[in-house]
Amino acid sequence: MGGAQPGNGGGQQMGGRQQQGGPQQGGGGGGRNRRNRSRRGGGGQPAFVGPMDHSYRQNQGDGNGNGNQGGRPQGRYSNQSNRPQQFFNAPQVDPLPVREDATTRIFAFIEDLFFVTKMQDTARKLNVKLAFVKTVEELLEKVEQQTGAEPPSLIVFDLNNVNAKPLQAIPKLRAKYKRGTSIVGFVSHVQGDLKLKAQEAGCDSVMPRSAFSQH
Repeated sequence: MGGAQPGNGGGQQMGGRQQQGGPQQGGGGGGRNRRNRSRRGGGGQPAFVGPMDHSYRQNQGDGNGNGNQGGRPQGRYSNQSNRPQQFFNAPQVDPLPVREDATTRIFAFIEDLFFVTKMQDTARKLNVKLAFVKTVEELLEKVEQQTGAEPPSLIVFDLNNVNAKPLQAIPKLRAKYKRGTSIVGFVSHVQGDLKLKAQEAGCDSVMPRSAFSQH
């Protein structure tokens, strides 16, 4: 009996060692599992997630093709995207007719029908009175017949109008109307000599025919 007791005690000690060894092995496995989870991203600090742009939901809707109805507008320009476009149609207003007793302040030495029509349309839109003349004497007569005999504000020459003799007419009109009257001529862009002669005669400005047709 005395010999059995030590045996039992040794068994208990062995059992105690086994019990102690079991938890140690389990603890070691748990540590490895925690390390594996941390490596896979399961533990430690969470990964950074940047801000997301949810404007795509505006076009996805609720899955039934209803779009973004009933919710807050999303996206940068969503406030204007659903608004119907509005257009303002300006009324077409005809210009007032020029009074018959209005003073003619613009005279033109032009016979080309293209420029005659263009100047008439422009004068009608601006509601100003325009007169076409052929000679200096006709212009002076029309000015004298007007009330107050106010000098012209603008005289236009087609420098290729041979019948008007612009190089002789321009100095006479410049001597007659020195202030308050502009004398403008137009000529082909290849006629540089004629342009210089017109400027020397007293023409304030000379422009190409193509540029004059756009005004």
